[in-house]
Amino acid sequence: MYFNTYLNTYMKLKDKNIRKITRVGKTSLAVTLPKEMANELGWREKQRVVLKRIKGGIVIRDFRNK
Repeated sequence: MYFNTYLNTYMKLKDKNIRKITRVGKTSLAVTLPKEMANELGWREKQRVVLKRIKGGIVIRDFRNK
């Protein structure tokens, strides 16, 4: 019973980091961030961020911390 509860909790936390890309308007796509992650980073709504393309992905950084 304990292991099953632990496994379910772990999977829910793991799934929080899996996101879908959604369409916003005709020319943009969006990915949501978990609120807990944004809070840990000190980010808020309408926060300016910088996107950097790297091999195999994207890095998102606070605009103020270059």
